[in-house]
Amino acid sequence: MHRRFIVPSALAASLLLAIPASAAEGTVGAPGIGDPYYPASGNGGYDVSHYDLRLTYQPATDLLEGTATILATTTQQLSRFNLDFGLDVSEVRVNGKKAGHVRTGDQELEITPSAALPKGKAVSVVVRYAGKPSEVEINGWTSWVRTPDGAVAAQEPESAAWWFPSNDHPLDKATYDISVSVPDGTQAISNGVLQSQSSKLGWTRFNWRSSKPQATYLTTLAIGKFDITTDTTSDGLPVLNAYSKDLGANGGAARASIERSTEVAEWLTEVFGPYPFDALGGYSPNVKSGFALETQTRPFYSPKQFANGANVSVVVHELAHQWYGDSVSLKGWKDIWINEGFARYSQWLWSEKEGEGTAQELADYTYSQHPADDAFWTVKPGDPGPDNQFDAAVYDRGALAIQALREKLGDEKFFELLKGWPTEHAYGNASVADFVTYAERVSGKPLAGFFDTWLYRPTRPEAPAAAGARALRAPAEPASWKQIAATNTIHDHH
Repeated sequence: MHRRFIVPSALAASLLLAIPASAAEGTVGAPGIGDPYYPASGNGGYDVSHYDLRLTYQPATDLLEGTATILATTTQQLSRFNLDFGLDVSEVRVNGKKAGHVRTGDQELEITPSAALPKGKAVSVVVRYAGKPSEVEINGWTSWVRTPDGAVAAQEPESAAWWFPSNDHPLDKATYDISVSVPDGTQAISNGVLQSQSSKLGWTRFNWRSSKPQATYLTTLAIGKFDITTDTTSDGLPVLNAYSKDLGANGGAARASIERSTEVAEWLTEVFGPYPFDALGGYSPNVKSGFALETQTRPFYSPKQFANGANVSVVVHELAHQWYGDSVSLKGWKDIWINEGFARYSQWLWSEKEGEGTAQELADYTYSQHPADDAFWTVKPGDPGPDNQFDAAVYDRGALAIQALREKLGDEKFFELLKGWPTEHAYGNASVADFVTYAERVSGKPLAGFFDTWLYRPTRPEAPAAAGARALRAPAEPASWKQIAATNTIHDHH
């Protein structure tokens, strides 16, 4: 996983030095949204409501040209504000008027409007830009990956800065219209619903719309030559899956897995409540990576996820994120347990449904694999730190905590909680602390100590009494164990 390491005090000092005298009128929007794991992520001073991206991409040269129109509301008076972006910018307009702009650091686009913007007012920002994203390094790397016939933007915790300017943090979610023109014979795949496509003079334009709030890192773009399947769910939602034409030996297994997305989503509605978005699907491009990602409405799957055959468990994981991680997004990256713990636990529930090992049997076996002196227990899922944000313990110890909660509350109250959380916080943001408060309210039990033990103490928790009795005999390996373990590379985003 790619991370940015910036010492907050040094960052603050450099930012103070960067404020020119011309910015004295009004106030300057912060160049970070306040996330302690990633101090430079996002920006302050405004909230985005909508991104309209009009792009043209040439796969042969990797040239991306774009015009981004950003609709936002100021949260303070602004004499200057930032967007996160790495490509070359030719022009910026704020409320229709030309604005000053300058690049600072790796990814800060500083914008100075012609006049200070009042607090609480709607603002439009138009940015014209061009460049070759694969050649742009931000903090030493690029999230834009070229493929034999195109390119892909899909990464966590960030990928937007290589292809569109944004307030790049999950706290500022927005809706999207993404229009992409590519050479005839090439397709552009993105989030949401394909509204239309048209061809002219050797180019085809694809128009995508995401109508529900979406985090920037969950916004994806894949350009290439794809085999596309379409369908509708029983509720009438459009389903679109896309597979690179050159997936080789992994192609069949990828299709056999991703084509079950509708079935998996229908089952997950029984667990988590109504599906939160207006489109469904997945895509597998010809990339060398091994990870998968819950890009909203249309998860990304590396072909390597299917190197050993079909694996529906990874589809379960990424679709579970549509509730836990996408609709309800984290407030800060330290809250990653709400995303990954519940997505891993959904794999355990799928195993239970398929008769390949109950969630309790998987929990017992997982617990038995990690003795008390295992470093696994030193990672705190509730606040793992940026170095361990995607450590296996966040997933597996995180799922152990959820199974322990199920055992503590009983199935009726537990599954009521699983459905209620994504309903109560739909399309918003929430923290681990918010979940603890919610669980106490729903269950009527004090749970702060329980969650402290399972999520925050760097030691192996005592197994619940029932689990302790079961542990007198060595737990057998559940039938689903190897298939679930094969998905561990979903969090290897290098």
